[in-house]
Amino acid sequence: MRALLVVNPAATTTSARTRDVLTHALASDLKLEVAETRYRGHARDLAQQAAEGGETELVVALGGDGTVNEVVNGLLANGPDPDSHPRLAVVPGGSTNVFARALGLPNDVVEATGALLDALRDGTERTVGLGLASGTPGTEDEGVPGRWFTFCAGFGFDAGVVGRVEQQRERGKRSTHALYVRQVVRQFMGEANRRHGTIRLERPGATAGTTEVVEGLVMSIICNTSPWTYLGNRPVYPSPEASFDAALDLFALSKLSYPAAARYVTQLLTSTPDRGPHGRHSLSLHDLTDFTLQSQVPLPFQMDGDHLGVRTSVTFTGVRRALRVIV
Repeated sequence: MRALLVVNPAATTTSARTRDVLTHALASDLKLEVAETRYRGHARDLAQQAAEGGETELVVALGGDGTVNEVVNGLLANGPDPDSHPRLAVVPGGSTNVFARALGLPNDVVEATGALLDALRDGTERTVGLGLASGTPGTEDEGVPGRWFTFCAGFGFDAGVVGRVEQQRERGKRSTHALYVRQVVRQFMGEANRRHGTIRLERPGATAGTTEVVEGLVMSIICNTSPWTYLGNRPVYPSPEASFDAALDLFALSKLSYPAAARYVTQLLTSTPDRGPHGRHSLSLHDLTDFTLQSQVPLPFQMDGDHLGVRTSVTFTGVRRALRVIV
């Protein structure tokens, strides 16, 4: 099998020596080409070239969730047809690796490589659904190109936290869970609209031609799988029913006062695959194929842990069976 290994040399949990060992291990079973990323978006370009070249059957992403996201967007640059683009494989090398862990892969680089080689020899794979976020027609974000996400997106509060973490990392701070916790506190203290949200949800109503609207949301988390993220080894489940086999799930809050925030943070930290956060200020929707989030003011937006600036509107589409993954 002809394969391309896309390596992020800045991956948090791998060294040059580890990457060399993994490359040799994969090369023993594959006709392997190796390419290191050199700039933001390079993994996407490499994967798109591989997909359009027609000879590569497998693209392996060695890196964190950001690298995986770029590779996926390269593979699906011409649309989500699982039979027309190479398969994806993932070797986790980031600090959290949500997508890889949601697939059931070990979080250890060496163990994950062994699992990948076993899957290749056994010929096992699965086809997973993905989320697509794009500009909303008739708004100032109409021209924003669509982008795929593998496990989550966020519009509002959580995206603001991601942006703060990225700023700290650009200043040389290490990506640790303590860093995320500090930025959650700072985002909360600086959140101007935590009592009266500015986000409006629109989705098709139960009757053809109608639209269901929910106003006044403070934050919104869109999940393509469960869990949403990890705190160390603790999984967090805002949308326990979310699945690679369904469309998208939405968890949103309409209030973030001190008591409400304390209650929902506690519920998130104690969430399980059977029970997520709940209450009169929360909204949980399952298996959504199409919906739009709009805000009266520009809000931060993130996908797969990558801060993408601010938006006033985003349209989401859940696409089942979009990508083949070796697992």
